[in-house]
Amino acid sequence: MKIEWVDGFEIKTVSENGEIVISANREGMLSLANHLTALADGMPGDHIHYDENNALEEGSTEFIIERI
Repeated sequence: MKIEWVDGFEIKTVSENGEIVISANREGMLSLANHLTALADGMPGDHIHYDENNALEEGSTEFIIERI
């Protein structure tokens, strides 16, 4: 599975009161859309792990999106 990022992306996530809020600039939204498309075309069990070490802004809540 090929994961593509749009240059200049910014994505931040926070967990508040049992909810996860994902905030992103235009490039971040386009990157997430690309990732969801790749996962939709992938195999069950394919997943993308997002955390502040590889994609999210500092202080973000990490999360995983998985294809079932």
